[in-house]
Amino acid sequence: MRLVPRLAAALSGLALALGGVVAVAPAAHATPQACFYTVLEQHPGANPEVVERACHLGAEGGPEAARACYFELRRDYVPAVVAFEACRRAAEEE
Repeated sequence: MRLVPRLAAALSGLALALGGVVAVAPAAHATPQACFYTVLEQHPGANPEVVERACHLGAEGGPEAARACYFELRRDYVPAVVAFEACRRAAEEE
C-alpha cells in the first residue's frame, strides 16, 4: 500500500469538491439586492434609485432585461464592468 497515490487521490477529490462549491457560490447570492450592493460598493456615487430600478429590470431575466439593466446603469455613469457584473447577478436565480 502506497500512501502517495492515496493522498494524491484524496487531495484531487477534495479540490474537485471545493471547485464545485466555488462554482455554485455566486449563484447563491444572485438577486436584485446583490446587484444593488455590487453597484453601490464599487461605485458609491451612483444614484440608489436608478440602481434599484436597473437591478429590478435585470432580475426579469433574459438578454433584453440584462441589456436594459446595463444601459440604465451606464446612463448613471456606472463603469461598464461594474454594470455588466451587477446586471449578470440580478438575472441569475437564487
